[in-house]
Amino acid sequence: MQYQTTTDGTVLRAGGVAMREAWERLIVGPLDADRSVLLLPGGANAARSFDLVMAEPALSGVRLVATTLPGMAGAPVSAEVSIPAVARRAGELARENACDVVVGFSYGATIALDMVLSGHFQGPVVLLGLALTTPDESTFFRYVVRVSQKVGRWPMAILFRLMPLMARSAKTSERHKKDLIEDFKQNRAGDAVRVCGEYLDYIAADRNFAAELAASGSPVWVVHAEEKGDGGLTDAERATLEAAPNVTLVTIPGAVFLIPDEAPQRTAAVIADALKQAT
Repeated sequence: MQYQTTTDGTVLRAGGVAMREAWERLIVGPLDADRSVLLLPGGANAARSFDLVMAEPALSGVRLVATTLPGMAGAPVSAEVSIPAVARRAGELARENACDVVVGFSYGATIALDMVLSGHFQGPVVLLGLALTTPDESTFFRYVVRVSQKVGRWPMAILFRLMPLMARSAKTSERHKKDLIEDFKQNRAGDAVRVCGEYLDYIAADRNFAAELAASGSPVWVVHAEEKGDGGLTDAERATLEAAPNVTLVTIPGAVFLIPDEAPQRTAAVIADALKQAT
């Protein structure tokens, strides 16, 4: 396992991690930092998708631990890939690295959500592009996953072939786009169908996740794009979260699909706010 670490909180280069081990980690920042953050990427993304966030001055001096989740970007799937199982292991990783805050994007946000609701993590959490229920998730994505479960992995394989187009249109640097495309190409359709099927089953459960999150007592930041983007909230979910004293809703202007990649400064600012609430 390759670690890339700095002693002064700056990013050396959060890339080049061989994506073949389960729960590969990319660690940036002082080993003796007072504060640590666990970063959970979105579906099909690797740990280095948080490169630009890690480089933000707002997080200077913070130890940042990003991990490639099972079945994503070429990382092997675990024996159990249900959301509760992955959240349990993520909670262990947070404890092992003395993390004060957990940040998740999209699929990673759902893992972070379950970490809070199941008690595997009790500190502040930042949920980027979160989908709390089925209506919040893309209809096209849901269709691809469910069809792939019935007819085989080829619809998901087609989706992965299209994903580099999304990366090329992202509002980020050419260097970072190249990394994203490389990581997207590492994905295996069969693994993705298995993992994403579990994810869709989880958000389809007969639970009021917004109410549970509001009742958790944990400081929570829920971040979405103003227009088009990953995840979303129904009117009822938004009203529940807006009324919760422990929840802060953050809206990023415009259309942003890859929040950590396209809005790293805003993301880092929210993480910095969450760190202020860590005890």
